[in-house]
Amino acid sequence: MFRRSPVAIGSFSVVAVLVLAALLAPLIAPHDPFNPATLNLMNGFTAPGTPNAFTGDTFLLGTDDQGRDVFSTILYGMRISLFVGFAAVMFAMILGVFLGLVAAYVGGWLETLIMRIADIQLTFPSILVAMLIFGVAKGFTPVEYRDQMAIWVLIIAIGLSDWVQFARVVRGATLVEKNKEYVQAARMIGRTGPAIMLRHILPNVLSPVLVIATISLALAIIAEATLSFLGVGAPPTQPSLGTLIRIGQSFLFSGEWWILLFPAATLLALALSVNLLGDWLRDALNPRLR
Repeated sequence: MFRRSPVAIGSFSVVAVLVLAALLAPLIAPHDPFNPATLNLMNGFTAPGTPNAFTGDTFLLGTDDQGRDVFSTILYGMRISLFVGFAAVMFAMILGVFLGLVAAYVGGWLETLIMRIADIQLTFPSILVAMLIFGVAKGFTPVEYRDQMAIWVLIIAIGLSDWVQFARVVRGATLVEKNKEYVQAARMIGRTGPAIMLRHILPNVLSPVLVIATISLALAIIAEATLSFLGVGAPPTQPSLGTLIRIGQSFLFSGEWWILLFPAATLLALALSVNLLGDWLRDALNPRLR
């Protein structure tokens, strides 16, 4: 099915290229944009492919106001965006799957409590929830550790804002699975509740979870970029794609369009490709479409 889908092949190729480029950034990037010793302010605002008027240096995608190579900053910025996206989705998936399993299998007041919390959280936009959690967590972080902990706080904030969809899907699937014969047989031979949930029910509810995780990755990357664009995400010492877009937006109307265009195009290509890949995975795992 994958070979017969040009969209899936194209999306996978784009994602693979971008992920590999981010992982190999120290080897691919012409410069280290976050090492002040390698920067030359005279190279600031150099247009793409055009020799600098003062130094004569040429940069593939131009430079920003500090003379940093835009191509190098994109490669290093993608590392932050991808790391935050993957880690946030993993955190949200683990938390949501655990709460969904427990809510459906145990039932009673615990299920009511978990699902009412989920319903309340769904009434607020996830980006606002992430901003609230980020602000509260950052407030409890000592000032001297805020920059070092900012990425981890960002991961927790995005993860806590996205666990609900995992929990709701897993709860619905578990309610169906827990009444089937293989679960009843496991109870009869003395299996404990945690063993039944982890070894019997969980493998049978993972298909929709994988689809949600893939689509949530694109949303997590966009959420990270949004928070960083608003100035409440990645610190300036570890700029992500969102931070680069925020910097480029300041120079858009002064003629330095490349500072904004290339990071924004990279973010768009990454998020769109992951989203299209998730749509294909949803169709591929749907038994009605096989």
